[in-house]
Amino acid sequence: MAAASDLVELRAGDLALDLAPAIGGSVASFRLGGIDLMRPLSASDRSSGNVLGVAMFPMLPYANRISGNAFTFGGKTYNFPANNPTEKYNVHGTGWQRPWRLAGAGPSEALLQLELIEPGEAYAYRATQRFALDPSGLTVTVTLTNTGRDTMPFGLGLHPWFERDADVTLQFTARRFYLEEPDGVSGNPVSIPPELDFTAARPLPQGWRNNDYGGWDGVAELRWPRRGVALRIAADSLFKHLMIYADPAKPHFCVEPQTNASGAFNRPGAFDDPGEGVIVLAPGMTAEASVRFEAMRV
Repeated sequence: MAAASDLVELRAGDLALDLAPAIGGSVASFRLGGIDLMRPLSASDRSSGNVLGVAMFPMLPYANRISGNAFTFGGKTYNFPANNPTEKYNVHGTGWQRPWRLAGAGPSEALLQLELIEPGEAYAYRATQRFALDPSGLTVTVTLTNTGRDTMPFGLGLHPWFERDADVTLQFTARRFYLEEPDGVSGNPVSIPPELDFTAARPLPQGWRNNDYGGWDGVAELRWPRRGVALRIAADSLFKHLMIYADPAKPHFCVEPQTNASGAFNRPGAFDDPGEGVIVLAPGMTAEASVRFEAMRV
């Protein structure tokens, strides 16, 4: 990926948001009074254009992995290349690996746009991200339009990265838990194991976790007591799933709102199951959804 261009700076009260359009339409940093609410993009990752070092990137035209790098929809099989070295399967779609265009900006708002029409790509689409910052939080509104010739299954999500402080806690409510199978693929849903139930605030698991929680009610709260800050995530009803990635060997973790279940594009019957969250768009149709990140002092 090409090196990043200048950051786009948004400010509102004590909140500061920096965007890196050239690095996958990403958030570079999000701060409250100088305190990081997401893992910030380092100078070296910025200069190299490393999207895996950003604070948050978009997932579209679907979220998470395509098992076997193919799926069949409407009687037609669509193939995908592996797109994240060391991984076998295509992950998070194409939006996070393309430069986005700054379509408009003001002191506290910005609009990023991506038009993807590439030979050999299964999807053709147009996407926007509207970032609206106010003194209490950030609202990100994503639109996704099918510009191809085929009716296709879509999904979208946001992939924030957070600092794994020793005292961080997480709280959210969901109804299902998707088992992780080899190569990061999500398997079938089961009831939530008691030790992985975050209905009440609790620390992150001590072991490896890479799991989708389905039937999410759209609200999650993270707290960093020693930093004196918290972040409340409130997502539109299209976001039925919350993905948790936590590797105890790393100083960061992810809590990812997404519309489609991880692995849904390869699970039998998932295209017809509302709980799996796949969004089917005919040519010219658009999906839109928002996520609010409410910043708080604690």
